[in-house]
Amino acid sequence: MSWAVEEWKEGLSARVLQKIHELESQVDKLKKERQQRQYQLETLEAALQKQKQKVENEKNESAILKRENQSLMELCDNLEKAKQKISHDLQVKESQVNIQSGQLNSSKKDIERLEQELKR
Repeated sequence: MSWAVEEWKEGLSARVLQKIHELESQVDKLKKERQQRQYQLETLEAALQKQKQKVENEKNESAILKRENQSLMELCDNLEKAKQKISHDLQVKESQVNIQSGQLNSSKKDIERLEQELKR
């Protein structure tokens, strides 16, 4: 079949044949270059899709971490409020213990005084 393709070139001058050969070589070279660029393009598109997926995954992970962080901050706030309440309750109870301790000491002194009076 290549002889049929080459048949139209018969009778052309050497200079014209040389130019045709140069043009055919250039076409072949451009075809190869186009194939290489197409392959590069496909490779870059695949890499881009991979990066887009990675970015999407990181966005999702970031959103999850933000929600978790918010939840932990709320938990910390609740724990801080509970700590303050317990601390306040402890102060109230310590005050009550001090009052009762004072009352106990006063009662002990009264008992000692009364015992002393009884002995007399």
